[in-house]
Amino acid sequence: MKNLIIVESPAKAKTIEKFLGKDYKVMSSFGHIRDLRKKDFSIDFNSNYMPVYEIPAEKRELVKQLKSAASEADMVWLASDEDREGEAIAWHLYEVLGLKPENTKRIVFHEITKPAILNAIENPRDIDINLVNAQQARRVLDRIVGFELSPVLWKKIKPALSAGRVQSVAVRLICEREKEIKNFVSEAYYRVNAEFDAPATGAKLKAELNKRIDGQEAAEAFLQYCADATFKVEDVSVKPAHRAPAPPFTTSTLQQEASRKLGFTVSQTMMVAQRLYEAGLITYMRTDSLNLSGLAIKDIAQSIETDFGKQYVKVRKYHTNSKGAQEAHEAIRPTYIANKEIDGTPQEKRLYALIWKRTIASQMADAELEKTTVDISISGREERFVAQGEVVKFDGFLNVYNVESDSDESGVIPAINPGEVLNRDEIVATQRFTQAPSRYSEAALVKKMEELGIGRPSTYAPTISTIQGREYVEKGEKEGVKRSYTMITLNDKGLKSKEAKETVGSEKGRLIPTDTGMIVNDFLTEYFPDILDYNFTAHVEEKFDDIAEGKLQWDKEIDGFYQDFHPQIERISKLRMEHKVGERMLGTDPKSGKPVSVKIGRFGPVVQIGDTADEEKPLFASLLKNQSVSTITLEEALKLFELPRTVGEYEDKEIIAAIGRFGPYVRHDGKFYAIPKELTAQSITEEEAIKIINCKREEESNKIIKEFSEMPGLQVVNGRYGVYLAYKPEGAKKATNYKLEKGTDGASLSFEDAQKVMEEQSSATATKRPKRATKKATKK
Repeated sequence: MKNLIIVESPAKAKTIEKFLGKDYKVMSSFGHIRDLRKKDFSIDFNSNYMPVYEIPAEKRELVKQLKSAASEADMVWLASDEDREGEAIAWHLYEVLGLKPENTKRIVFHEITKPAILNAIENPRDIDINLVNAQQARRVLDRIVGFELSPVLWKKIKPALSAGRVQSVAVRLICEREKEIKNFVSEAYYRVNAEFDAPATGAKLKAELNKRIDGQEAAEAFLQYCADATFKVEDVSVKPAHRAPAPPFTTSTLQQEASRKLGFTVSQTMMVAQRLYEAGLITYMRTDSLNLSGLAIKDIAQSIETDFGKQYVKVRKYHTNSKGAQEAHEAIRPTYIANKEIDGTPQEKRLYALIWKRTIASQMADAELEKTTVDISISGREERFVAQGEVVKFDGFLNVYNVESDSDESGVIPAINPGEVLNRDEIVATQRFTQAPSRYSEAALVKKMEELGIGRPSTYAPTISTIQGREYVEKGEKEGVKRSYTMITLNDKGLKSKEAKETVGSEKGRLIPTDTGMIVNDFLTEYFPDILDYNFTAHVEEKFDDIAEGKLQWDKEIDGFYQDFHPQIERISKLRMEHKVGERMLGTDPKSGKPVSVKIGRFGPVVQIGDTADEEKPLFASLLKNQSVSTITLEEALKLFELPRTVGEYEDKEIIAAIGRFGPYVRHDGKFYAIPKELTAQSITEEEAIKIINCKREEESNKIIKEFSEMPGLQVVNGRYGVYLAYKPEGAKKATNYKLEKGTDGASLSFEDAQKVMEEQSSATATKRPKRATKKATKK
């Protein structure tokens, strides 16, 4: 074999293989082939913080195959992505496969096209050890913070919690926003809108009062005054305006627009973009660069001229403002601008169309607008009505893409002259309310993190997934509540008030901190302010950038951090606290006289009656979904102990609802059925409980596909990951499971074939066992 190219993804390998001849073999490393050990600290503090890497068990066979292929190749080309993570993958491959500099080359490209691949092969380089060191520094720093800080949380709050350098700061942003919302006091005011007739033309003119009015009484008095007032046009201002297109996409702006226009989550956007990149359809999707290559700009300009005309072309070169724009060297764009549409899944088609439109628009002419403002005076008053309109004279880039909204015009103002007296048609004062800051959506959080310099393109999506996976943050599900407001109308029939209703406060898809998230954040903010400081986190990112550029030595930066951080850990760990962090005393239980408290328990927020030091064990009850550790009252807490309760009857047997160690459940005929998250043990109805019981029974009945009379206890089972064999002889406590090949038709599996599978897998297991025994013996 002459050439071996190693990339990190099989889809990428498949695309590249199409472009190269028989002299090239393309293999995938399936991401990193080694990493820090999962359960150990894996950092050698006595050797300048050197990471201790291991090859995971599931990668050992792959490493063997890669080594074998590399030994047969005349030249090995390491073609992982061009960011720091990709550079680290290339370096690990070089080290683990025992490659030599004379027959190893590093190639990078930001799009998977034939010209880009051939150009990369013609211009290879060495592995950039500065990029590798920047990635190692991030990995080591994050491991130190996680492994040293998490045990403090276990001790002071509850077991199994975790802290992370970037994730904890992201949680802080969400918690601080929640506190702002809780402390916000909404104030009512009135917005006044009017519709006038221009006598000369009969045209309608809509305008808004230039100030808010406080209170219903003042609003009614103002409208009453308007009943006899004269309305005169004082000024008509017509000004030309221009609107420029947005730059092409970076990672964060793609995540924000895909959320706003397509309803994608941040991780969904990155997953779909990754597929488009690996299929050779777009450039590299983890980038904070706004640059477009000269060749791309030329192709885009040609495409615009052909499709829209020369007047629509305006070549632009965008410059990246963010420091250390290191992830890639070009913005996200289609690899071939001529491809307006692609084959693929509906999600892929929609995201590609968004990228194509944004890229094309970035090189198009400004939209030319005409903005008209009309000032209308009210006789005897200082206030004025103002009418505004915007007309598109030349659509420019709006022909393809509008970043602000999906409508082009905000209204046409009719021909009107200063000095004209207008007829009042209708004036409406509508009660409005000042609004609290809105909770972050995933995309809004990415935008805020980017503004503060927290994280980089490759870390936004994993951070947001982590804080939800750790249950520090959850997505809101509340649709909103009905709110009444007042409308006061003045027309030719006089003055009239009426009540109207609107839905407000929807939390759908918004990020809301859980009790655990709030308590962990408060603790970390108080005792580890540096770690949660926005400027500190941004400064660390800048240091990673400097390491990547060879300006700083990574181990010295880690040492500087650790010498300050570790003593804080030791001091706070030894700190004695009267109660667990976040624990609140609510009062005394009137029945037992024991103290009632609320805290974060092992499985979430709980109310506790009694003390662990008492001879009698304390009682625990989980909080309901709409309850919070910070606001629950003694009365509400005691109601949670009104369990177990009888829900009703089914098949002449009682249904009992209760809360157990693993959450709420119903018990019927000696069997237990978990209550889903949207229901509670306190409120579940007989009808809902019966539905849960029947659904579980149906699921169980569909689970057994086939049984064998030749061997009682042998079944073909439909499991979570596919069909498998399960054998549980009479008297056995546990069944033994046997894998079946993917796509096996369980219903038609013969007893002979089942026996063969069992024999083969039993034999394979028996062969492996002595090896494990030998290893243990050697260790002793």
